[in-house]
Amino acid sequence: MKEQLRLLLRTGSLTDAAAARERLRTFVERASMPETNRLWRTVNKWWKEIEVLIVTGATTAKVEANNTAIKHIKRTGRGFVNGWNYRARVMLRSAARTTVC
Repeated sequence: MKEQLRLLLRTGSLTDAAAARERLRTFVERASMPETNRLWRTVNKWWKEIEVLIVTGATTAKVEANNTAIKHIKRTGRGFVNGWNYRARVMLRSAARTTVC
């Protein structure tokens, strides 16, 4: 099921996505398990959004990665009383993430 869902999400056109969706439906029916039925309901519920993903290829992955990086940087500064030390630590942390080896 997982691999079939991945194939569906990687398709390049809505036609291919519809075919992959039908294959997924077939697998879900054959499996006849509560987990796969729940997956099928979720795919159907989110189908409009999945179509947008397939057409545009747009995700929030970069935004989420940046938010996580900001949280890690803020976490690094906890415990510093001196503002200069805090800024230096944040800058060092940021620079380490952008340096190419």
